[in-house]
Amino acid sequence: MKVYAAKLRESLPHVPPRKAPSVRDVTSWLTRRPDRLTEGQAQQLKAILARCPALDRTAHHVRAFAELMNNREGRQLDKWIVAVQADDLPALHTFVTGLGQDLDAVIAGLSLRYSSGAVEGHNNKIKMLKRQMFGRANFDLLRLRVLHAA
Repeated sequence: MKVYAAKLRESLPHVPPRKAPSVRDVTSWLTRRPDRLTEGQAQQLKAILARCPALDRTAHHVRAFAELMNNREGRQLDKWIVAVQADDLPALHTFVTGLGQDLDAVIAGLSLRYSSGAVEGHNNKIKMLKRQMFGRANFDLLRLRVLHAA
C-alpha cells in the first residue's frame, strides 16, 4: 500500500498550497485604490467579495467614502450616509453615527483644503518628548528639547 501511495504521489503534479489572505491583507486591498492592486491581489479580492455579499457592499461604501475624501466632496456626504443606512451593515452604521455627532465639522474637513495635520504632528512630537522625559529631568530641559526639535 505504501509503495502504491508513493507512486501515486510522484505521478501527480506538486502544487504548493496557497496561503489564505489574512484579515490585514483583505483590509489593505479594500482601502487601496483598485488600480494599485496586483493582478493576483485583485483576483483574490474579487473571489472573497463574491463569497461574502455583506463584505462586497461594505467595500463599495468604503470606496465611495474614499472618493469623497480624495475629491473633497463633503457636500455629497449626506447621500453617502443615506446609502449606508439603507444597507444592513452594523459596523458602518456605527461609523455613520459617529460622523453625525459633529457632521458640520466632518463636512468642512472633507470639503476645505485646509488641514490641521501639521499642528497635530507637532503636538504629537511634543507629547512624545514629554513622555520620554517623564520623571527624569525638569521643565528647562524639556523646553530646550522642544525648541531644538522645532
